[in-house]
Amino acid sequence: MLIPEEVFKRRKQHNNTPESVMLIITNFVVIALAQTLFWNHHHINWFFWVVVGLLAVYNFFSLRKNLEVYSKVDIIAYIVSMVVLAILAVLLFIFQ
Repeated sequence: MLIPEEVFKRRKQHNNTPESVMLIITNFVVIALAQTLFWNHHHINWFFWVVVGLLAVYNFFSLRKNLEVYSKVDIIAYIVSMVVLAILAVLLFIFQ
């Protein structure tokens, strides 16, 4: 249960954005930038896979560091966002 002082406590520079939302937004932005830079109509550059691998490592350590912050709903939202991200990547690959 939250103490009244903790209810309105704000994290610096994040304006109370939950850690799970920040991680999901980071994933989508990084993949969108990597796709734009390293993916053309006929070829996927090897550096795209390096970026995806580094993003996976970042996700692992970020989840592990903040595991107590994530609730069951946050974890489900994160998994759904990863599935949506994978489906978007497959659709972009098929329809390019």
